[in-house]
Amino acid sequence: MRVLVTGATGFIGSAVVPELIGAGHEVVGLARSDASATALGTAGAEALRGSLDDLEELRSAAAARDGVIHLAFKHEEAFSGDFPAATAADRRAIEALGTALEGSDRPLVIASGLSGHAPGTLVTEDSAPETESVVGERMLAEQMVRSLAPSGVRSSSVRLAPTVHGDGDQAFVATLVAIARDRGVSGYIGEGQNHWPAVHRDDAARLFRLALETAPAGSVHHGVAEEGVPLRAIAEVIGRHLDLPATSIAPEEAGEHFGWLAGFVALDVRASSAVTRERLGWQPTHPGLIDDLEQGHYFRESAA
Repeated sequence: MRVLVTGATGFIGSAVVPELIGAGHEVVGLARSDASATALGTAGAEALRGSLDDLEELRSAAAARDGVIHLAFKHEEAFSGDFPAATAADRRAIEALGTALEGSDRPLVIASGLSGHAPGTLVTEDSAPETESVVGERMLAEQMVRSLAPSGVRSSSVRLAPTVHGDGDQAFVATLVAIARDRGVSGYIGEGQNHWPAVHRDDAARLFRLALETAPAGSVHHGVAEEGVPLRAIAEVIGRHLDLPATSIAPEEAGEHFGWLAGFVALDVRASSAVTRERLGWQPTHPGLIDDLEQGHYFRESAA
């Protein structure tokens, strides 16, 4: 297949591209910069210069390809405080991609998440997200892509675990490490018994390929290798590697201690991927989150 990938040089995208090429697919990746275009060429993919705001370019590129994997998201805008604007841009891009694929039965796979679901329950692929919260607003994109199925798009969503981990990660776990260094303690909120599902990025990359190739129209899949890792266990490993105490942070002090990450550190999500594994034949094979932390790459100064 000739596949368009947005977010192709991001942490997950840079694993998805070689996964696709290794399976015999041809890849064109959306590139916002010369550096991204060069990286795509080095990986064996074609670069398409543009951004999520170039809607006509997205439509044209999707129409000329056999399928699309949409990974790009305006994370900088979201984490700087304008999450609604980032999610709105995401939906506009999905609309453009979907319009180009209508009536073709070609696949459109998007990255979604698990943070818009009720805490303390086991989230399955059939669980409906809560869209009322600010973070849950991103789940509107999942609703949009699933609604494309009746119009002849083989649309599907991959809900990613809150932490997609691995060497080169600059997101949640790397930020926890940086906060611990800065604060002198490795923190968790309250008793730290809330959970993060987790998946290694190389396992996630394989899941995106499988969804592209075989996912039914309108389906949802979970990029979850571990149903839920306690936050205290994560903090304890970080503390041990940094020679810092693992310390409980009172809920009312979490915002000051963790900054923008506080809401995510407080998440309590457990998620199953049983349906995904059975439907797509996906079996995670890479290290779990704690084993990945133990390998030490998160504690290199350049990883902070």
